[in-house]
Amino acid sequence: MFKESLSFKAVLYAAAMVSAMWIGFLLQHVGWFEGCSGAIIPLNPAGLKGIFLSPFLHGSLEHIFGNSVPIFVLIFLLFQFYPFIGKKVFFLGWFVSAFLVWLLPPVDIFTGEINHVCIIGASGIVYTLAFFLFFSGIFRWNMKLLTVSLVVALYYGSLIWGVVPEELFSHLPEPSRISWQSHLSGAVVGVIIAFVFRKNGEKNIHFIWEFPNYYSEKDDKLWQEYKENHPDDFLELPYRKKEDLWDHLDEIRKK
Repeated sequence: MFKESLSFKAVLYAAAMVSAMWIGFLLQHVGWFEGCSGAIIPLNPAGLKGIFLSPFLHGSLEHIFGNSVPIFVLIFLLFQFYPFIGKKVFFLGWFVSAFLVWLLPPVDIFTGEINHVCIIGASGIVYTLAFFLFFSGIFRWNMKLLTVSLVVALYYGSLIWGVVPEELFSHLPEPSRISWQSHLSGAVVGVIIAFVFRKNGEKNIHFIWEFPNYYSEKDDKLWQEYKENHPDDFLELPYRKKEDLWDHLDEIRKK
C-alpha cells in the first residue's frame, strides 16, 4: 500500500535537485565559479545570471548540508501532494524569488550604506516551498494538505526568524553573511503562489456529512437507543393482501 501511494517522481525530482546542487558545489570548488561568478549581485546586470545559477553554489560544506535536507524533503512533499502544479510552483517560485532578491538594494539596516554582496545558495527556494506548503493547506482547507502544513510548521517553523536580519536579535562580532533578503523574498513569493493556486490541482473533497442538511439515523445515538429499547415498535405491521384479478375470474364471467 505504501508503495502504491508513494510518488517515485517526487523522490526523483527531489534527488535530482540535490544532486545538481552537489555537482555545482564540486564544480565551484575546482575553479569553475570563482568570486561572484554565478552569484546574484543585487542591481548589477552581471548578477542576473545568478537567478539561474546561485541555488547550485554554496560557500561551505555546512552551507550545502544545511540546504540539502530541507530541499529534498520540501520538493518531495511538493510533488507528492501537488503533482498537478508542482513544476509551476517550483520554477515560478525559484525565478520570481531570485529576481526579487536581485531587485532588493543591499542596504545595511544600521548604517544605511549600500554594500556589494554576492548571494549564493538554495535557501530562497527552501523558503518559497516551505511557505507555499504551509499556506496552501490553509487556503484550501483540505484535511490531507493541512496535515502537510502541520508537518512543515513542526519541522521548519523556525524558518520564520530568517526573514529578518540576524543582527536584530543577535550580537554578532561581524555582519552576518546570511541573506535574509533571499529568505524574505522566498517567503513572500511562497505565500502569494499558495493563494494564486489555491483552486488549482486536487479538489477539496466534501463528504456527505459535511453538508448542513445531512441527517443519518446511524449517527443519531438517541434514536438508535430508542430502537434498541423498543423493538416492538418497529415490527412489521399487518397489511391487506393485494387482490389478484385471477382469483375473481369466475365472478367476472357470471357478470
